[in-house]
Amino acid sequence: MKLHIQNNFTAELPADPNDINTPRQVEQACYSYVLPKKPSNPSLIHASVEVANLLGLSEKDINSVDFLNTFSGSTVYPGTKPYAMSYAGHQFGNWAGQLGDGRAINLTEVLHNDKLYTLQLKGAGPTPYSRTADGFAVLRSSIREYLCAESMHYLGVPTTRSLSLMLSGDQVLRDVMYNGNPAYEKGAIVCRVAPSFIRFGSFELFASRKDHVNLKLLADYTIKHHFSHIEGEGVGKYLDFFHEVVQTTLQMIVEWQRVGFVHGVMNTDNMSIHGITIDYGPYGWLDNYDSNWTPNTTDSQFRRYRFGNQPNIALWNLYQLANALYPLIQDAKPLEAILHAFGAEYEKEYLNMMQNKLGLQIKKEEDAVLTESLTELLEKIETDMTIFFRNLSGVTKEDKALTAFGKIKDAFYKDEDLSESVLKDWYDWMEKYTIRINQESVSDSERKAQMNTVNPKYVLRNYMAQMSIDAADKGEYALLNELYEMLKKPYEEQPDFQKWFAKRPDWARNKVGCSMLSCSS
Repeated sequence: MKLHIQNNFTAELPADPNDINTPRQVEQACYSYVLPKKPSNPSLIHASVEVANLLGLSEKDINSVDFLNTFSGSTVYPGTKPYAMSYAGHQFGNWAGQLGDGRAINLTEVLHNDKLYTLQLKGAGPTPYSRTADGFAVLRSSIREYLCAESMHYLGVPTTRSLSLMLSGDQVLRDVMYNGNPAYEKGAIVCRVAPSFIRFGSFELFASRKDHVNLKLLADYTIKHHFSHIEGEGVGKYLDFFHEVVQTTLQMIVEWQRVGFVHGVMNTDNMSIHGITIDYGPYGWLDNYDSNWTPNTTDSQFRRYRFGNQPNIALWNLYQLANALYPLIQDAKPLEAILHAFGAEYEKEYLNMMQNKLGLQIKKEEDAVLTESLTELLEKIETDMTIFFRNLSGVTKEDKALTAFGKIKDAFYKDEDLSESVLKDWYDWMEKYTIRINQESVSDSERKAQMNTVNPKYVLRNYMAQMSIDAADKGEYALLNELYEMLKKPYEEQPDFQKWFAKRPDWARNKVGCSMLSCSS
């Protein structure tokens, strides 16, 4: 197994001079060197051939002893020095101070086909940033992370990738619901891949400590290696960097809303400067369309990170990044101008996304009213978001309102909720929709094909992930493999997987792991 190693991050940024691996405050450093804890009996559950290929590795490499040892943390790859990153963050709107990689250990950077990737083990043991935690991860959360990152990639949502999923052979103690009932679970390790794991909180840490020397070092490093197309020097360079982070973050949120994904923990330490989705904890896809839904039990009271609030939280987080970068710019006005443009730009991109979901290629101003009335209607009764939009592509220009409604009726969870007033609202909306698609120049089949490229048929519903977790706990991985293969082609019909194109079953409505999830992992 041969990797083209780069050590830019550790070569160019300051290291923690203290090599003692105990929880502590780390000053004036971007990272701490730390070795993964050797697992007792590691075994490979699954690996992505496609991600391996991105790194210059083959399927033969995946099945090698070197692969098992390197990506379980058993051995350190030659020429590398693993490290945990230091960063801070706002958690649920409150300043949390230093956080850092509490159980993530970066192995190295790899260069392949002129692209740079950082390889990171999650669940490989404690670091100086672990605080009161043990640094390990359990199988259930590792399966969710592994599957979700790859699912998001194939959906076309910017994300980290998953290279491998391994059992450590060790038991990990966890209190799943934080109710005083801890139990041992199987330990696991995921290797995740990204251009880098630099976060909003990476800049917040230095700004909060008024360490402007290292703040500038980190900003210059980030632009040099990850935003090298940005030209110029001084204030303009940092403004261009911030503007690009704003734009890519905005696009990421639009994609989340398009597929009905809810991150669940949009803290600033979980926001990537690359505009990619990172840190899959208590996430979920909407079953029934509900703008107030959050998958996170910790957030159940205030629902800060609910589906409908994700754009607002993204902007709030970007304000914190702007505050962190301010010492390099010394002028609030250009930062404020970029931030003030976010709302209007988001509304424009959101409307365009919704028009695409509805198959409207000729853009009209009145489409905003059509989409807004639809989302209001979807919330009146339990309506499965994925099934609704996928089946809507079957509506034709010749359909009357009643016929059109019949084509999406399978998306409703309870037929008894369809009162006369609700039915009337649906018939009215369907009439407006059929009138609107008759203003389009494309044929019904062309519109359906276009809609089916943005409205997935298959998403990783929480109950599906939980079923694969339950099986994996028994050492059975067939379901995990099946879901992985299905999720690689979420927009295709895939008749062999038709059973997964279904509403959340009743048994999963309130089952732990199938509705809301805790942060325990």
